[in-house]
Amino acid sequence: MAGVRVVELAGIGPGPFAAMLLGDLGADVVRVDRPEPSPLGIDPAYDVAGRNKRSVVVDLKSPGGPGLVLALAARADLLIEGYRPGVAERLGVGPEACLARNPALVYGRMTGWGQDGPLAARAGHDIGYTAVSGALGLVAPLAADAAEGPPALPANLLGDYAGGSLYLVVGLLAALHHARATGAGQVVDAAIVDGAAHLTAVLQGLLAGGQWQDRRGANLLDGGAPFYAVYPAADGGHLAVGALEPQFYAEFARLLELGPDAPGQWETARWPELRARIAARFAERPRAAWEAVFAGSDACVEPVLTMRQAHAHPHLADRATYVEVDGVTQPAPAPRFSATPGALRRPPARPGADAAGVAADWGVPGLTAPPTA
Repeated sequence: MAGVRVVELAGIGPGPFAAMLLGDLGADVVRVDRPEPSPLGIDPAYDVAGRNKRSVVVDLKSPGGPGLVLALAARADLLIEGYRPGVAERLGVGPEACLARNPALVYGRMTGWGQDGPLAARAGHDIGYTAVSGALGLVAPLAADAAEGPPALPANLLGDYAGGSLYLVVGLLAALHHARATGAGQVVDAAIVDGAAHLTAVLQGLLAGGQWQDRRGANLLDGGAPFYAVYPAADGGHLAVGALEPQFYAEFARLLELGPDAPGQWETARWPELRARIAARFAERPRAAWEAVFAGSDACVEPVLTMRQAHAHPHLADRATYVEVDGVTQPAPAPRFSATPGALRRPPARPGADAAGVAADWGVPGLTAPPTA
């Protein structure tokens, strides 16, 4: 994406992550920070979502602030904002104003509820968006009462980043392709609730076809099957079992030494018995011992690692999936390209530190100093 210019109106969560991804792919991302510090209070040096960006500070509530953003928009290919519906318009930097300055601009809007609908003006977070979409209700906990107990919380990965950031980036790239072909920009409305719902597409088909029960912990891929589940080891570590196909399950059963009298893989009436037997076997040894047992096999058993443990996993280390830059371990750019690989070109941007460079490169001289009243 070298040569693609992106304006990011600073926010938190999925918008910054989407801009980071574009920056990882080579885009020139300029983050427009507010004069006041981020509400999260994170040290910019550790804000990984700020990497591969440059920062300028603009007070959008000052008389000259909106004009500076519009000047940037006039020179940009993409713009990302994550305000509640109507806020960008009230600040003077909404889609109509920006597209008037640059008809080919792709204006990306990142929200939880979307730009319209009964909840559009409401506050919210990942947990609420995924709850309403039906996605959160699919996430079963490890507990024995998985089917009846509350759903587990996969941090804010499912909504903010999977259902939000990634869908926004896909929309921006598709609209950019259209703009370059036609000269016409447009608005991309990326709502987390829409993206999270879209992620359930395959399961919605299974539900309609009678192959999925509309409750968690009762299906093949949500922990209902004893051979696609997570089990504790003797030391409190956990193993993830994904032995779905018969040949993989046979290897799993052999290495775990379930015994010839164990219930068959598809004897669903005996799944509680099979689950108990598998759990009892895993409880006999620590996680590392089981890792050694399944190493090099196709039994589809892997350790459940913490983030720090994942940094040192041999496979991830070999692929350099995680890299350390300035003392901060972080994921390397993804996906991978054979001809135009992504790169970590810049450390996390510090608010306002790049004003002079952006002013020169983008031809917006007013950025050299904060706007004054």
